Amino acid sequence: MASPTTALWQGISAYVLWGLFPLYWPLLEPAGTVELLAHRTVWSLLAMIVLLSVRRNRSWLRLPRPAVLFRTSMAALMLSFNWGVYVYGVNSGRVLEASLGYFMAPLVLIATGVRVFGEVLRPRQWVAVSLGAGAVPVLATAYGHVPWIAIALAGSWAAYGYLKKTVDLSAAHATTVETAAMAVPAAGYLLWLASRGDGTFAVGGPGHSLLLASTGLAVVPLLLFAAAAREVPLSMLGVLQYVEPTVQFAIGVAVRHEPMPVSRWAGFGLVWSALVLLAYDARRATRGQRGDTSVYAVETAVGGGRD
Repeated sequence: MASPTTALWQGISAYVLWGLFPLYWPLLEPAGTVELLAHRTVWSLLAMIVLLSVRRNRSWLRLPRPAVLFRTSMAALMLSFNWGVYVYGVNSGRVLEASLGYFMAPLVLIATGVRVFGEVLRPRQWVAVSLGAGAVPVLATAYGHVPWIAIALAGSWAAYGYLKKTVDLSAAHATTVETAAMAVPAAGYLLWLASRGDGTFAVGGPGHSLLLASTGLAVVPLLLFAAAAREVPLSMLGVLQYVEPTVQFAIGVAVRHEPMPVSRWAGFGLVWSALVLLAYDARRATRGQRGDTSVYAVETAVGGGRD
């Protein structure tokens, strides 16, 4: 088990890597979004099997207890649903609403941590959460309707984070079982594409095929997130998710030169203010706990602790 501080950095690393994915996915064209998702699932399972074989870890060969297997399968379902809604949002020209979902997700995750696990937030953390909540209506103003795609994305991701926290398996074992649950329909879809001659794996040249196979490396942030979810309070894990859209924002402005109207600047400004306040609060709390090196003390400093 990682220390709370190590787990915190694992969570940050996971969200940074997810934030960098917009630089990677365009390299895989002309494969469609659903085909990319299917390849990512199948190759991620193969990557996990290789990783566990190298480590001589055979625990993944033993099925978990029925209750744990059910929760892991539900986590896989939530993740698949999340990506399916995201694909629909992107393909239907509602990218901004999809991105709004990932801004709403931390708020739902924080509410779950406080409501279900009894996690306690300090005053500065409440202010930071309020700033983050204020960013949501600012970014949603332009829609003029209930953002159902955003709500579905936020709810399914919060449910995924909750289920990952309640699964009593190692990060590697849980991710392998989870990926295996998604790999069956993914492999079936790829075989169906190949039978129709619509797949791009074998017809795009060896370079394209190698890039599709490299989607298995997408399992790395999942492993990091799984490890962090077991040790980091959901309140802090939810706030960390703001790292991902912030990295995507930097890519959109600096690399893709997407327009940034005043309303988006205002929304991102609230998010950044929340992150600065949380960083300041964590630093002050860590200094206050310097004389106490217990796990509970460190957890309280980085994420609010539990009753």
